[in-house]
Amino acid sequence: MDTSLLHKENAPVNYKCAILTISTSRYEKYGKIDRPERAEDVSGKLIWGMVQVKGGKISGYELIPDNMEMIRDAFKSSLYSDADVIISSGGTGLSPADLTIEAVTPFIEKEMTGFGELFRLKSIEQVGNSIMLTRALAGIARGKVIFCLPGSPNAVKLALELILPEMGHTLKHVKGN
Repeated sequence: MDTSLLHKENAPVNYKCAILTISTSRYEKYGKIDRPERAEDVSGKLIWGMVQVKGGKISGYELIPDNMEMIRDAFKSSLYSDADVIISSGGTGLSPADLTIEAVTPFIEKEMTGFGELFRLKSIEQVGNSIMLTRALAGIARGKVIFCLPGSPNAVKLALELILPEMGHTLKHVKGN
């Protein structure tokens, strides 16, 4: 018997996910919207669909520009919402406009360093050594799981393939069940 599955017993399968897309160009073009397809947001739409396929529910979607205060406000709002999980895409690179990590880090109570390590390890097949340019991050804040992903659809898809199978197990630990 595969004992690795035993620690996942009774893990929650239903959860609510807030999606935050950080993109100045999309925000300038579309403004505040509540659905990713309205902003031609491929990564946001991918998160929305993949979360639902794996049993999660969407508790909200927000498009935000690369603005420190607006990113912090969106994360803070999500931390006080009914979401169990917050997944953002965009703003994790090295350009001066990439502020997601700086905006989110003050909220993180516990960092999940294994996520970033695993994501970069798996990403090397797609992007080679340029994996060192991503600052993808995961952590816990106010009993919620936070994932900050790059904005590229390929990166989002790969990250979700790593995250979603472990979501119930992760929430079980975070919620102390």
